[in-house]
Amino acid sequence: MTAATSETLTARVWRALATVVDPELDEPITGLGFVSDVQVRLHDDGGHAVAVRLRLPTYLPKRPEASRSGAATSPENCFLPAGSVSTSTVCAPNFAYLMVADAHDAVLALPSVGTVEVVLEDHFAAESGFGGAFPGQGGGEPAELRLTFRRKAHLACLERAVRRLVGEGWQIDALSAGRLGDVPESPERESLLRRRAELGLSTDPGSPLLVEDDGEAVAPERVAGRLRFAKAVRVSIEGNSGLCRGLLHTRYPETRTAREEVSS
Repeated sequence: MTAATSETLTARVWRALATVVDPELDEPITGLGFVSDVQVRLHDDGGHAVAVRLRLPTYLPKRPEASRSGAATSPENCFLPAGSVSTSTVCAPNFAYLMVADAHDAVLALPSVGTVEVVLEDHFAAESGFGGAFPGQGGGEPAELRLTFRRKAHLACLERAVRRLVGEGWQIDALSAGRLGDVPESPERESLLRRRAELGLSTDPGSPLLVEDDGEAVAPERVAGRLRFAKAVRVSIEGNSGLCRGLLHTRYPETRTAREEVSS
């Protein structure tokens, strides 16, 4: 295997990682600056081992006594944010392990990749795993958590698509009869189709635009309430996106772009 081929695989790994999105922010982890390093090694059997390092805006610092003793970076050896009563109130690890799992699966799906290691830098749960950090929550794939965030992302995309329709003259009362095909070709439409596909919802142009979590059409009397909730979810996601970027730039100044440096 030549160096040039290894470089090509590295590029493909980055492209695969670009398909992984922050479950709450709904943006690629590469664009958010969460991927700090990718290393590719060639095995004797011709396969490749890939190591990926992720870094996140928030983390729990280790207590001084734990650092001095060399104790593991476990929840009991770290500071909890003010007001937290347990690690279950800390959200970042939930997001972190969804992204770790998605990054692992995306890279492992590449041809010639035999093993994948995803390391979470400076994170209290990095050594204990999801099950260790959240005992009693299954210890494996946090499927319910993933479903919750996918539904939130779908609602945010739905609200953006509806705002586009309203901007083009649609009345709120008419939206209950709207179809997916009524949304014009646009980034909003592409995002909505992707999110519906992830949830197993219909992407047929003739399917209802406004749907409940189970895919059933929203009843006319529920349209206003559904859209208010969708707007609240969208605003929350966009607010958190700015907060996360600010925290990441503060923690890792090298992630700031020249444009962000000028505008800050």
